[in-house]
Amino acid sequence: MTTQRSMTGALSLMTLAAVATAGATTAAEHPVALTQDPLVMRLSKDEFRIAFGLNAIQGAGVDCNGLIRYRVLWTTEDGTRHSEVRQVSYAVSPAASRAITVDRQYFDTAEGQHTTEVLKVSVDHISCRDAGQSRAPQVAALTR
Repeated sequence: MTTQRSMTGALSLMTLAAVATAGATTAAEHPVALTQDPLVMRLSKDEFRIAFGLNAIQGAGVDCNGLIRYRVLWTTEDGTRHSEVRQVSYAVSPAASRAITVDRQYFDTAEGQHTTEVLKVSVDHISCRDAGQSRAPQVAALTR
């Protein structure tokens, strides 16, 4: 019976190690994710701020700069719908587990002539470039 428990325990540890390794791969590939759906704030008839909260994977040592590519579905007063793809940059420090970025946008067909409504904001892609590696050539040049 002791041997069976030892084998079961060893198999459980191996399974946990395999899951942890798979999780580490996922964290390395996608170290940043949204904390929630984007928040849309109206400032005037056609001016909006769209806020994106970001979570960095804990313990990943993320020092990441990137872009969030998102799609906005909006409508004019007469019911005409428009869809636009936009992007906003962000930066996450390795000392922080969260970050926020806010994009300023105007949605109108006649520069402030109409009241527009944002119906939906959906994120298409979040890129992450290791900021430490991207700065390495600049730091090397300074130390010469």
